[in-house]
Amino acid sequence: MENIILKDKGFQDALSILEQIIKKRITAFFNGESMIGSFDFSQLNGLFSHENDQLPKLELKDEEKFILLIALAPHIQPHFFDQVIQNNIPQAGDFPQLGGVRGKNFRGFLPTGETVLFILAGNNFKEKIEIQQYFSEDHFFAKNRILWLEEPPIGEPRMSGRIVLSQEYIDLFTSGKISRPKFGLNFPAQLIETQMEWEDLVLRKETLQNIQELQTFVNHGATLMKEWGMSKKLKPGYRVLFHGHPGTGKTLTASLLGKYTGKEVYKIDLSMVVSKFIGETEKNLSSLFAKAENKDWILFFDEADALFGKRTNVKDAHDKYANQEVSYLLQRVENYNGLVILASNFKSNMDDAFVRRFQSIIQFHMPDKKERLQLWKKGFPSNIQFASDVELGNIASKYDLSGASIMNVIQYCCLSALEKNTNVISLSVIITGIRREFSKEGRVLR
Repeated sequence: MENIILKDKGFQDALSILEQIIKKRITAFFNGESMIGSFDFSQLNGLFSHENDQLPKLELKDEEKFILLIALAPHIQPHFFDQVIQNNIPQAGDFPQLGGVRGKNFRGFLPTGETVLFILAGNNFKEKIEIQQYFSEDHFFAKNRILWLEEPPIGEPRMSGRIVLSQEYIDLFTSGKISRPKFGLNFPAQLIETQMEWEDLVLRKETLQNIQELQTFVNHGATLMKEWGMSKKLKPGYRVLFHGHPGTGKTLTASLLGKYTGKEVYKIDLSMVVSKFIGETEKNLSSLFAKAENKDWILFFDEADALFGKRTNVKDAHDKYANQEVSYLLQRVENYNGLVILASNFKSNMDDAFVRRFQSIIQFHMPDKKERLQLWKKGFPSNIQFASDVELGNIASKYDLSGASIMNVIQYCCLSALEKNTNVISLSVIITGIRREFSKEGRVLR
């Protein structure tokens, strides 16, 4: 199988190179040889390059290519390391010098930091110290969440941690494309998209002007921070609070920002993030931010006051820990280098200390009668006709509805018309739809 990312080598050729080097190291180990400078890494030229704009460019040293190849091997050929050990040490059984662990579901050999140290350095203490830098938090791998070491149990050597290669790069190296993360407990966020245009959004002039500032940041923020040198003076990213009644366009606005700036927008499901168990909320969101770093995603927290609202008074140890946990998460939001949008129905629900950290606070008003008329006119399909008793101006003036509620009424009217095999909408159908929306909100249609 030839891979479009491993440009000059197929999978089998790349693994053959790795097997030859492991064999040399094992032989040298049993013969008491140092093998300093004996590896020929030129065979790895052409490996691990890519042209995906969403991920950092890979300008790798030979050792870094080799570490990537070690991490990728189980994903290409699951029992590669077991076969290499069996072929080269048939009577040895377990070979602790090579490191490695077994997974929970996957029972084959998974390489650890110790695996890399043994293959590249053997018993050379100085080389081992130098190689460990490739797993430091300051290295290119960790900063860009490409490759890192899993945290080992407390008290065990750090290099005994399993090597983790991010799924994005596994996909990239094996298929040439990146698959989107799957919604679930490990990634409690969903991609949100829209087919609508800015022209479909009915908002007040000042609200639209504030939204334009967000679009400007997404388009030019990197230039401001890097080329203009403002990274020394400003915190990374941009934080904004959307507040206003449900159905006033907060989620649609976030989707449109992504559409018109070419950024993916992920809506965080706080019901999956917030946990009653101490420490779990922090763990869930930390995983999310780790995946989002350097992706340039727009993160959208709907009903954010559930997590970022006013903090509780400390009544017991759980309250104390919860407040510490929220403080930590606020710091993660503050250090995120992209656009973070937090949405709340009421600004007063949000913690004042956190609100001060926003660069922008944008209110989404309930539409007035003029704006409601726009929504009614824009919402219906072009082929719809209205009965003689329908006057949209009167309906817009009389019934106080949000944009989302108006669209619900329009959907109800259109489906009713289709059921009756007509394209004519009557006033009675519209009123029935409005009554349904009022009922949802506990209001009575007069």
